[in-house]
Amino acid sequence: MDTSRLLRTSGTLVAAAALLISAAVTGSAAPGGTGPDRPRGGLLGPVDDTGGSDAAPPPLAPLPTALPAALRPYYDQKLRWHACSGKRSGFECATMRAPLDYGAPRDGDVKLAVSRKKATGSGKRLGALMVNPGGPGGSAVGFLQQYAASRYPAPVRARYDMVAMDPRGVAASDPVTCLSDQEMDAYARVDQTPDSAAEVRDLVNAYKKFAAGCAARSGKLLRHVSTIEAARDMDIFRAVLGDDKLHYVGASYGTFLGATYAGLYPKRVGKLVLDGALDPSLSAEQINHDQTVGFQTAFASFVEDCAGHENCPLGSSRTDVANSRLKSFFEQLDDRPLPTGTSRELTESLATTGVISAMYDEGSWPVLRKALQNAQSGDGSLLLRLSDAYYERDERGAYTNLMPANSAVNCLDLPTAFHGPAGVYRALPDFEKASPALGTSFAWGALTCAYWPVPATGTPHRIPASGAAPILVVGTTRDPATPYRWAGALASQLSSGRLLTYDGDGHTAYTRGSSCVDGAVNTYLLTSASPPASQKCA
Repeated sequence: MDTSRLLRTSGTLVAAAALLISAAVTGSAAPGGTGPDRPRGGLLGPVDDTGGSDAAPPPLAPLPTALPAALRPYYDQKLRWHACSGKRSGFECATMRAPLDYGAPRDGDVKLAVSRKKATGSGKRLGALMVNPGGPGGSAVGFLQQYAASRYPAPVRARYDMVAMDPRGVAASDPVTCLSDQEMDAYARVDQTPDSAAEVRDLVNAYKKFAAGCAARSGKLLRHVSTIEAARDMDIFRAVLGDDKLHYVGASYGTFLGATYAGLYPKRVGKLVLDGALDPSLSAEQINHDQTVGFQTAFASFVEDCAGHENCPLGSSRTDVANSRLKSFFEQLDDRPLPTGTSRELTESLATTGVISAMYDEGSWPVLRKALQNAQSGDGSLLLRLSDAYYERDERGAYTNLMPANSAVNCLDLPTAFHGPAGVYRALPDFEKASPALGTSFAWGALTCAYWPVPATGTPHRIPASGAAPILVVGTTRDPATPYRWAGALASQLSSGRLLTYDGDGHTAYTRGSSCVDGAVNTYLLTSASPPASQKCA
């Protein structure tokens, strides 16, 4: 249900998209498959709870270079590497310890899942290359094992050990949990475009139930899953691996994690690639609104592509016509959900999530086209599978902890976009103008953190990372989830930022088919040579 501020690379959806494409072609039913007690703001200064100001966001201050004695045991720990379970040939796994609260490191630990695949080539090893696919909530270990260690270019894999760490609260690292699978099904289908006071109450109650479940099941952990804490965990992992500098490729939310690391430890930056960048200076409302614009831009590209195919379900290359048709389709589902061949119906919320899911990667556009065609014929099954792929719900009805972790990190990192329904109503015209068919859902989705059980510890800020080695920021011009201007904004904030532009569709750019992008990133990772200023790839 909460489809906003989910920032992860399209690579995490590749396997599910491939199955969905198969289903679209054959007609089969293949499934898609630093602590909270510190003063609020901490390194960023005081949090403004008065509704904001015109002052520029403060910079993220670096941490002292001297290692506190209380953290020494974490930095000196030896990992017990072993062959990963299952069919992950060549991968090693281990569990790393980090302090639950960096402000009180003796008060307990979090356990973090880590994995690696050693460099495959005979040339000089360049170190460990850490990867993160975004989210927040995406499994970095899963991304490494299922995608990066096989899909990253061979010259990079030959020179680097490929490594990953599930951030605190995520996947195999002491995860945040909130609801049962059955409760998650109910949560995902709650009407997110309320038309009455009663429906607003239902939506608010759903958010409150979700938040209460997180508080009940995740306890102290909820206060300690911020991006700053996760970045500090990354520095422990760097040290335990034996590297003096961090080499890293972060996608989507992973760019915020990587940029935060650079801001905290600028002198420890090696090669950092930030692909599909987040602008840390934005408020939660600005992020949600910008994403609404971004998904509308991606939808317009989909409409143009759809019009070139026979029986396009949107009927025209004109975006205004397609907006109207899609909005009417959602309204019909609001009254009469579609059957899916299962006990679950396709509701308006699930259909909206399905459409949004396909915007991440233009390779999913044929699936969406087929899904909308099927829906016109009364079959909502393929749109439901797109929605399930987005939520990481498998065919047995089991969810990963993507959505709980996503909300937990987002709600800790920034004050809520809206404090109640009145704030949403105020913002609705701007959101609906940004996207006639999707804007209402994005606006109400931004209400999630209003009922969160722990207060935000972060605030909008800039990240200069003064003194860091050159950092490569990659932006895609029609990226739905991380709009292109965010990449320019982050590259400008970073004292050593270099912007690489990909003129294209979809979310993120590296390893997605552009030889120009891949060549520039590979050269940077292998030789430290940055692309020419403002290089553009098509």
